[in-house]
Amino acid sequence: MSNVERFNPPDMAFPGMSQAVGCGDLVLVSGQVALRDRQVVCVGDPAGQAEQAFRNIEAALAEAGLTLGHVVSLRCYLTSRDAYPAYASVKNRLFADNPPAATAMVVSELLLPDLLVEVEAVAWRHALAKPAAV
Repeated sequence: MSNVERFNPPDMAFPGMSQAVGCGDLVLVSGQVALRDRQVVCVGDPAGQAEQAFRNIEAALAEAGLTLGHVVSLRCYLTSRDAYPAYASVKNRLFADNPPAATAMVVSELLLPDLLVEVEAVAWRHALAKPAAV
């Protein structure tokens, strides 16, 4: 019997990875991007891409019975420092009352050329914060 759980929303399953993995009280969410129905959305719009990434995080957490309110840490990858203010405005709105620990870094590129933002999350099952809905 394993104490590791894997969570994959049906429309977000990809071979070779889990969208989220539960390890005891923690749920680690894989990097999420602006994919909806396996297509990149909000091309050229870092705020829109951040919104979609957080919707995907929310969907992965829902499979584990959690919400964005359980998020205690975020890691964001941006393809341009110019995209940071748009990402930060979405993050700050969603986590206005209880912001998680967070890191943002600029990378040369993400897996698909139209992607501007990728966000990883760590959630703690005992967190009680209630962020705004995506």
